[in-house]
Amino acid sequence: MTNKLTKKDINKVYLRNLFSLQWGWNYEKMQGLGYSYVIMPALKRLYENDPEKMKQALKTQTGFFNTTPAMSHLIIGADMALEEEIGIEDDQAITGLKTGLMGPFAGVGDTIFIAIYRAIVFSIAAYMAQGGQAFGLAIPLIAGIAVLWVRYKFTWIGYHQGKKIATEFADKMKLLTQGAAILGLTVVGGLIPSVITYKLELTYKMGEVSLSIQEMLDKILPALIPLAIVMMSYWLLGKKKMNSTRLIFVLILLGMVLGNLQGMSAWFGKLF
Repeated sequence: MTNKLTKKDINKVYLRNLFSLQWGWNYEKMQGLGYSYVIMPALKRLYENDPEKMKQALKTQTGFFNTTPAMSHLIIGADMALEEEIGIEDDQAITGLKTGLMGPFAGVGDTIFIAIYRAIVFSIAAYMAQGGQAFGLAIPLIAGIAVLWVRYKFTWIGYHQGKKIATEFADKMKLLTQGAAILGLTVVGGLIPSVITYKLELTYKMGEVSLSIQEMLDKILPALIPLAIVMMSYWLLGKKKMNSTRLIFVLILLGMVLGNLQGMSAWFGKLF
């Protein structure tokens, strides 16, 4: 890699991240399109003389991404450093870094910057405003400026830490890449039962003996139905004429069937 990032490039990425990360949000890539737009100034600097690598980098950066916007600066900063030091030749390391960090950072960021921050700042501001103190109006503005400063520092902290990863662990990059990929898959896998919480409320009865279908499935593999739904979704997305919009309608139809499965079974039991 011959080109190096400048302070101006990194600041451009920071400013874009403040306003543009959520642009183009969709159910397939979530913040993926916005992420690629945010990091584009850095990619233009690094790959300005190599259009093919630029295309490959944009394709990699448009992948699935979703985290708390305030915490994304750390990830994008580290991402820029990896792009600068190792290039797109090791795009698995970049993808693994993004996938591995976005889940844990989302949990931390939602707690700090949404739950705690909003509760404290706006509660104090509202209390002072009710008491007739005009300074209460300024508290959210001061807190907002402080958050902007924190997000700016996060960008540079991520960038410097990313350079350390790329330089100090250069001889172990392959192992690091595999570890990041495993971490990313583990995070995504762990999200399945927490996001999809369907339980099959069906009970097979014969005389005084009853058997819960859900308990039987849990003994085979906990969260088997959510896992099957996710695997079916990936399989459908691999089909030529299937896209994310059509998949949403398929999942809506599946949800309607599963949601009424218990009532349908009772109806069929009375019928036959």
